[in-house]
Amino acid sequence: MSFFKNRTVIGVICIILSLIICFAVTPLFNKSMSQKVEIVRVVKEIHLGDEITKDMVRMVEVGGYNLPEGVVKDTATVIGRFASADMVPGDYIISSKIADAPAAENAYLYSLNGEKQAISVTVKAFANGLSGKLMSGDIVSVIAPDYKKQGVTVIPAELQYVEVIAVTANSGYDANTGEQAEDEDRELPGTVTLLVSPEQSKVLADLEADGKLHLSLVYRGTKENAGKFIEAQDELLEALYAPEEEDSEGEETEGEKTEEGEAEGTGDEADSQETQESSEQKEGSSEKTEDTANTEGDREAPASGDGEEQ
Repeated sequence: MSFFKNRTVIGVICIILSLIICFAVTPLFNKSMSQKVEIVRVVKEIHLGDEITKDMVRMVEVGGYNLPEGVVKDTATVIGRFASADMVPGDYIISSKIADAPAAENAYLYSLNGEKQAISVTVKAFANGLSGKLMSGDIVSVIAPDYKKQGVTVIPAELQYVEVIAVTANSGYDANTGEQAEDEDRELPGTVTLLVSPEQSKVLADLEADGKLHLSLVYRGTKENAGKFIEAQDELLEALYAPEEEDSEGEETEGEKTEEGEAEGTGDEADSQETQESSEQKEGSSEKTEDTANTEGDREAPASGDGEEQ
């Protein structure tokens, strides 16, 4: 213990430790601080549910010290995937902010294939939308009071079975997607988004303009059984709108036949006119021939008369 009480020894030890720190520990620390790595950084604003494209991100070189865990270091990892959180330019992309599929509230928008459309109708009263109990995947019927100002309440044939794909609150966020926890407060629906054909969308637009429609729940269950209702509705739509196409085709055929008949009639009239003109020309030529013959006869008659007198 007397050895450590010597001030000279303590001073030497301190000098040695300081040299070790200055020439060994500090360079290693600085080297780790200055080590560069390439990561993916956001260059355009990305919203929740957006598909990440090449122009939204780029590779940048930054210091490797104190980077967040799970930071993405390759653009191929993020391009074509969907944002699960909002991101602004300059943000690092970490694995928890991207997903293989869009968020539940936007997933239905990416399932559209061009055959059907998504259209929203306003729930003007609490009771009009099944008192806020509608959920994505439900099959509903659309009831139209005073349909087309006829004084009767009907379910239009085009809207007997329609699929609900979203229920949206007045705040703009989707409610009742089926993934909310039971203890979360549910917002009352402001609109209901339906998956419909172009013909159905026109009828719904008319009802929305009139401001009178009610939604009644027909089925809630498996996708397979819900698909049967949609198939039945599609068959009904084909039956409703197919005859109009056939009639239009028949009208076009009759129009073509009429045009052909008129063309033939015009041709016949032209032929008859040509025949009449040719006959008139023949009659004119025959009259000229007769006149010429008569003239020559008159000339010959005096000559023969003179001969007889001689």
